[in-house]
Amino acid sequence: MSGVDHLQELLGLPVVDFPHTSGAAPEQAAGAAAWRISVDPYEDDEVTWDDAFKAFLEKVDPAGVRALVVGQWGEAYDNSSSYVVERLVAAADRFTSLEAIFLGDMTMEESEISWIEHDDVTPLLTAFPALVELGVRGGTGLLFPAVKHERLRSLTIESGGLPVGVVRGVLDSELPALERLNLWLGVSAYGGDADVADLAPLLSGTRFPLLTHLGLRNSELQNEIASAVASAPVVARLRVLGLSDGTLGDEGAAALLEGQPLTHLEQLDLHHHFMTEPVERRIVAALEPHGVRVDVSERETPWGDGGVEGRYTSVAE
Repeated sequence: MSGVDHLQELLGLPVVDFPHTSGAAPEQAAGAAAWRISVDPYEDDEVTWDDAFKAFLEKVDPAGVRALVVGQWGEAYDNSSSYVVERLVAAADRFTSLEAIFLGDMTMEESEISWIEHDDVTPLLTAFPALVELGVRGGTGLLFPAVKHERLRSLTIESGGLPVGVVRGVLDSELPALERLNLWLGVSAYGGDADVADLAPLLSGTRFPLLTHLGLRNSELQNEIASAVASAPVVARLRVLGLSDGTLGDEGAAALLEGQPLTHLEQLDLHHHFMTEPVERRIVAALEPHGVRVDVSERETPWGDGGVEGRYTSVAE
């Protein structure tokens, strides 16, 4: 999963690894960092994630913690995140200031994104009603049944293949405060079986009334998504639109150029694409004079010069 790195910040706080093996108390105050709790199953073979979490609760005042990042919880391709979710939920009454959780902060060296095993992650939303940001990396086994949450402002799900059940669950959820939604839809070979029709409730603008930042990224259907977005009512109230990391080519770009005006956007992110240079220039020329920041970096070449069939997403396995 090239291009997927460890988080550097969450909730505007720097990510700091909790030193679970040192036995020393961290220097940072509880609320001054986004705490990353992670165990390497090969280097920490006698330490479980549960051990590290217990040590964290002893060394850092959970009542002051504002953001948590969950990294490796062992061999993530054999063990799902369900027990991590259970531990966090069980300790919810101690995390009285928690506003952000990111689950599955792993690089390719730790686990390929499509090998990260999950289960139902919505108990985190139920247990933490004050949460404003939730992020999940990995889509295998992931469940997201429709849920209601009054305060969540940002939801990100990064995957090499996002199951259609997750897409539908997110879009059926009642999230009246949601401002930012990023979905990495991925490829069918790794479980990404949603199609453009499944995005209809979102694109219609009838969901998430405060949404201003939308990313529908990393998809093998990027041209079809761009074509649907070109006439989607939701676009009129967006400030940021991301269609990056997928197989976008001149076809999808032409739909964007011929569709509704995008000059109200602050940013249009199309990086990692298969557009030709003349079409790149057309998009930039059409939008940048209106103050839109346009990212058309990382023009890719199809595998084996295979044309459309040789296009690939940024992240799959």
